[in-house]
Amino acid sequence: MKDEELEYIAVQRKPAVNLSPDCIALTNKRVIFCRPKTFGLSMEFQDYVWKDIYDCHMKEGILGAEFSLRTVNRQTNKIDYLPKAQARKLYTIAQEQEEKQRAYRRQLELEDKRAAAGNISVTTGAQPQQAATPQTDDPLSALQKLKTLLDNNLIEQSEFDAKKAEILSRL
Repeated sequence: MKDEELEYIAVQRKPAVNLSPDCIALTNKRVIFCRPKTFGLSMEFQDYVWKDIYDCHMKEGILGAEFSLRTVNRQTNKIDYLPKAQARKLYTIAQEQEEKQRAYRRQLELEDKRAAAGNISVTTGAQPQQAATPQTDDPLSALQKLKTLLDNNLIEQSEFDAKKAEILSRL
């Protein structure tokens, strides 16, 4: 994919003879499971975009470790018999990506709440701004919406005061 960079690849190491081991690749955009089929003559790839992954887990055992993931749709996938050092590295990278996705989801949730609370347009990294409204809007209704935003800590007192002054100046 465009701007995609490979972060890490881990290869399965089963205790028995394994001519075509499974492997897992982590990139900055997705997780890719690679599994050989038909005695290594073909490959099956399953990939998951980071935004669709809910969480990742690692479990260490005597003969190796297991790395598993769960999607936001409750699907699961796992790979076992990974060398413990490789599984730890996978887990570290996955935790970093999970944290980025949690922050992104929180930002989207906050923007949705702000948009639902009033006639506010929100852009990431910028101060909330009131969307252009026709002059026929009821000023009392607009002030009530602003007060609701302030009461829910979605805007600061200074933003409330500025918008209030703007609305009152239109009267």
